[in-house]
Amino acid sequence: MHLRFKLISGLLFIFSIQMPCFAQSREELLKSKLDSAFSELFKADEPGGAILIQQGNKVLYENSFGLADLKTKEKFTTKTVANLGSITKTFVSYGILMLQDRHKLSTDDNLLKFFPDFKNKDIASKIKLRHVLTHSSGLPDLRHVEKDSIFYLTAKDEENFRPLKSADSLEFEPGTKFKYSNPAYNGLALVIEKTSGMKWQRFIGENIFKSAGMKSSRITDGSYPEKNVAHGYILKDKVYTEYDYGEYPTFTAAGNGGVWSSIEDLKKYITAINQCKFTNCSVIEASKTLYKPEQWNGKKPVYHTGTWFVHKGFYADTPTEENVKVIEHSGDQGGFKSHLIMIPEKNISIVWLTNNNKFITGHIRRLLLKMNYIN
Repeated sequence: MHLRFKLISGLLFIFSIQMPCFAQSREELLKSKLDSAFSELFKADEPGGAILIQQGNKVLYENSFGLADLKTKEKFTTKTVANLGSITKTFVSYGILMLQDRHKLSTDDNLLKFFPDFKNKDIASKIKLRHVLTHSSGLPDLRHVEKDSIFYLTAKDEENFRPLKSADSLEFEPGTKFKYSNPAYNGLALVIEKTSGMKWQRFIGENIFKSAGMKSSRITDGSYPEKNVAHGYILKDKVYTEYDYGEYPTFTAAGNGGVWSSIEDLKKYITAINQCKFTNCSVIEASKTLYKPEQWNGKKPVYHTGTWFVHKGFYADTPTEENVKVIEHSGDQGGFKSHLIMIPEKNISIVWLTNNNKFITGHIRRLLLKMNYIN
């Protein structure tokens, strides 16, 4: 018995000293495979991007590729500020939820309270802020962006929301269906201003960026960040052409896509969410929680909380093999794309930014699944 005990103890000791080596080799293998995948996607002399994958406070992968600016040849780094597109909407949503937490407004307030100049008062009184937050207001997008593209190159939040106020009918009853709306979030940005008494950019800057330590992040108001900033590009006739401020209509409208940030700052944003740094934990928890309206008759169950998309697997509209619950929001504006993903049960978060018009979540998902990080 004594000899057997010593033998088992010896095997346990050998196994224990091998474990760190195994963990290290797995992480090195993940890094190697991701480097290889992204080296194929990004060329050194073309637009690029930056990626962060972490598990808790441990960085599993962090790297950047390509150029932020084709004219200056400035490299894209984890400090490079890029346009977040619709990830902006999560900041707008938190602004509304924070004002509700301070009893300055309620998500049950209707739009008429904030916009008494709605043409059809009955429509405005039907639509509550929570409908606007969850893209279930039924308000039609009455902008004629293609026809008035010159106007929308410089139109800000007010000009993008104004056409919706002339609606004389709804596409569906509020709270019954989902239809994604950019101008609706221009309206929510204006609600923050009307309620807080300051520009919404300043409100988010003081209440979220500052609390989270996001020192490089900016929210534009018809302008363009000047320092350490990426430009967005699209591939046209095999040549990368700039496609952002000045080329892409609605780029100056901020409520739907005006936040500019870096991988380093978005890492702080994720930490601030997880640690409830800028608002109460009850607000953060509510922002991640789905609810089903009583009259819901959409083709699919509700998968938007009013802040985040929440669903099984990485994509809301495409079934995938992994069975983890994912909390995410992506962005797509001009030549910029972005994605912020949180997987609570695995304690994994992912954020990436690109300025070459490429969506790269699929490459990350496949490798994390293959290496048993997310299944």
